[in-house]
Amino acid sequence: MIEIKNISKSYGDTAVLKNLNCTIQDGLIYGLVGANGSGKSTLLRIINGIYLADEGSILIDGENPLDNSSVKQNLVFVPDDLFFYQGYTILDMAKFYQALYEKFDMEYLKRLARILKLDPHKKISQFSKGMKRQCALILAIATNAKYMFFDETFDGVDPVVRTVLKRILASHMEEHETTIILTSHNLRELEDIADHLGLLQEGGILFEGEIDDIKTNMFKVQISLEKDFDEATFKDFELLSFKKVGSIATLIVKGDMKKMDSKFKKLKPIILDYLPLTLEEIFIYEMEVLGYEFNELL
Repeated sequence: MIEIKNISKSYGDTAVLKNLNCTIQDGLIYGLVGANGSGKSTLLRIINGIYLADEGSILIDGENPLDNSSVKQNLVFVPDDLFFYQGYTILDMAKFYQALYEKFDMEYLKRLARILKLDPHKKISQFSKGMKRQCALILAIATNAKYMFFDETFDGVDPVVRTVLKRILASHMEEHETTIILTSHNLRELEDIADHLGLLQEGGILFEGEIDDIKTNMFKVQISLEKDFDEATFKDFELLSFKKVGSIATLIVKGDMKKMDSKFKKLKPIILDYLPLTLEEIFIYEMEVLGYEFNELL
């Protein structure tokens, strides 16, 4: 388990992280979403013991990762700005990783390279941007580290390969109970792979939750009643949005589906339809409740 407690970090007079608190449970894929410059990369570097926080603490399985070789054996971090030694091939980099990580699986790396059609004997400098990202990802996965951190995970990777990489990550997590932390400035990029999502803004986690809970706790409802009605008619509901056109209203409501359905039916509606919401729509409404403009955050 990763425990992040009251973390603050500034660069000069610019505060990047402000008393940030977050707990990431084991065996899940955690998606951290935020605009460029929101502090995602800084947070990952602090968790991995690369940067020192100005205030607060990080505990990984109860231990501080800073200058702690036993903890770092369980951590692997792929930054946004990739680094490979000049002239190295995938196999050369694999031998370097093998010297650092006791559980590094060379045969697994070669299998992943074959799946992605990456030549392990070719110099990485000769690969495209997207292929370099693929190299970094499979090298990290092959370490079999307990905690894997990927910053701007699929940057430069085409949609087909992105889907393959997501399947590889999900399969590895399920088989090895790995905890995977992914960052992106694109919510859509993470919603089909992450179990848990957090939105980083203004130095803290503005909103977070398990995707299943988020998706089953908010609904779009279209309703029409025999009598004239307005927003006040639904005062007993947790209403996030009310729009009425003619005799039909569209509501965004939070709460338990069964309880809400029972309450709606007591109003004897002529029309009552429940429509699915995308994860992006849910985030938009949650941000509006908190007084933020979602499109300005991402």
